[in-house]
Amino acid sequence: MTDDHHSTHDAAPDARNDHIRIYVDGQIVHRDEARVSVYDSGFLLGDGIWEGLRLYDGHIPFLDDHLDRLFEAALYLDLEIGKSRAEMTQAIWDTLAANEMTTDVHIRLMVTRGRKRKPFQHPHLSVYGPTIVIIAEHSKPDDSIIERGISLFTVPHHRGLPLTQDAKLNSHSKLNCIIALNHAVRSGADEALMLDPFGFVNTTNACNFFIVRKGAVWTSTGDYCMNGITRQRVIDLCRANDIPVFERNFSLVDTYGADEAFLTGTFGAQTPVFHIDGRVISGGVAGPVFHRIRALYKDLIRQSRD
Repeated sequence: MTDDHHSTHDAAPDARNDHIRIYVDGQIVHRDEARVSVYDSGFLLGDGIWEGLRLYDGHIPFLDDHLDRLFEAALYLDLEIGKSRAEMTQAIWDTLAANEMTTDVHIRLMVTRGRKRKPFQHPHLSVYGPTIVIIAEHSKPDDSIIERGISLFTVPHHRGLPLTQDAKLNSHSKLNCIIALNHAVRSGADEALMLDPFGFVNTTNACNFFIVRKGAVWTSTGDYCMNGITRQRVIDLCRANDIPVFERNFSLVDTYGADEAFLTGTFGAQTPVFHIDGRVISGGVAGPVFHRIRALYKDLIRQSRD
């Protein structure tokens, strides 16, 4: 492992992002003029939800799935979004149009419970309606990460039971993951590998985690991690293309002995893992199953545009 750190969100700098226009509650303004109140629920308490999306050649793949997840989370949190799915979709496209964006764009859609009357947690203090922010940035994943790979370190911070904070919620409160990431970075790795409450391998701080053993793809049961949309597409692609795939409990014993390992997420799609807790995986190169899945996923993205 090297001393410099990489991330599944590595992207080349793009000067166009210095002047992007951001959607804030119905107005689209220069990034320097984008403002959210210090009384906002998201700032005060992490009381909000978000989605990350990609724009490829004028198309946002799996937009309906992202909106399903957003509105389901809002229902669970008793958070009134105040917009229909059609209105939210239009707001996204309006933001992209204002920035004249056509491809290689990452979109972060955020909804909080809104500005509060007092800086306390009770939801009834949020009397001004929700805050909706859409940030769209020119952001092309750094493909050299396929050659460099990602290193992981297993941390003591686990993904908890749903009775604490359900990991299926894409909430603004990410401290559990940030603490895990800090631990991993201090240990010389790029990201944190997190276990579930029973010690089974679960996810990383930012992405869903897969291993390959004897040609079969394994991932966690999904009970204690974000049920990623890219994760599900990879599972579906495996099933449709005769690649054995299992959602199951597995341990670090299985992980250290894996033939390949990789991560999935909206931004980077699939990213190979070359080191886990100092152990070399797949000889330090992206393996054949990874490359096949990545090619199938690229085809799926192309097909979704047609």
